[in-house]
Amino acid sequence: MLAALLYGQEDLRLETVPEPTPADGEVVIKVGAATTCGTDLKVWRRGSHAKMLTLPTLFGHEAAGTIVAVGAGVHNWQVGNRIVANNSAPCMKCFFCQLQEYSLCPNLIWNNGTFAEYLKIPAAIVQQNMLRIPDELPFELAAMTEPLACVLHGVGRSHVKPQDRVVVLGDGAIGLMFVGVLAAQTKAEVLLWGGNDQRLEIGKKLGAAKIFNYHQVADIPSVVKELTAGWGADVVIEATGVPSVWEKAIACARPGATVNLFGGCPKDTTITVNTEQLHYSELTLKGVFHNTPEYVRSALSLIASRKIPFELLISEHRPLKDLEQVFADMKARKVIKVAMLPC
Repeated sequence: MLAALLYGQEDLRLETVPEPTPADGEVVIKVGAATTCGTDLKVWRRGSHAKMLTLPTLFGHEAAGTIVAVGAGVHNWQVGNRIVANNSAPCMKCFFCQLQEYSLCPNLIWNNGTFAEYLKIPAAIVQQNMLRIPDELPFELAAMTEPLACVLHGVGRSHVKPQDRVVVLGDGAIGLMFVGVLAAQTKAEVLLWGGNDQRLEIGKKLGAAKIFNYHQVADIPSVVKELTAGWGADVVIEATGVPSVWEKAIACARPGATVNLFGGCPKDTTITVNTEQLHYSELTLKGVFHNTPEYVRSALSLIASRKIPFELLISEHRPLKDLEQVFADMKARKVIKVAMLPC
């Protein structure tokens, strides 16, 4: 079969590899659609990821498709089922899993390889994080279950209240998903900052109350304070993974605010925090990572409800052979998410 393998920094190759066969407890799906995401782009540009993969590796982690083979011992699943599988599953046995803090599980089982014709799903994911998708739901929308589950986890950890003023920094797919969920589910007033006017307009369609292009207004914290009677935002969500933007996020916060440092920065980077502001303003700074089985289920349910037009995030549908060009287009910010079709 044709599959994408990542060998290093911006070294992505399409190769012919053997089709997978399921071991006990596993299934194999024919990929219906695999969606690109900002994490894929960062891993491609950096040539590494601290948690998810070891090079060289099959690449991609968002996909939905149809079961074509079932391993021994698999129950309640059969060939022909339309499914989406999260890219991980917790062990359910460790210290953190016993506390139901599943995203902190040190034994998370990861699965990569969605940019391919077929994908094998490990037994732990089959058991915990593989879900049936409705017949009428397009594969490319179902494939966005994983990133949306991460966003729902992030919203849940941010403790947003109705009428809160929430600043979202970043107009990538994750930032735009945050806008859609916050506007629809929390009734917060969302102020979106980004660098692309077309993406910002999509943010407005997803429910942002105000949009700002940081290329035109450089001093983000000052503008946020002007809009909030001099105080700052109730909640700030950083969705870029740039250390300097983490610092801007903290500067946008009012006393007593929660700052969700959601975007993953490069390994071993650091930021500077004003200790006086942190202490006397009683700020809550949170790093939020990945998702949990509960949020995976909630994400698919929300996508299937069609209450939020997540299809606005799909810029194009492209065949797998175009994957290298797609990543170049993502780097140039020409597209948001692309549905890769293995044909």
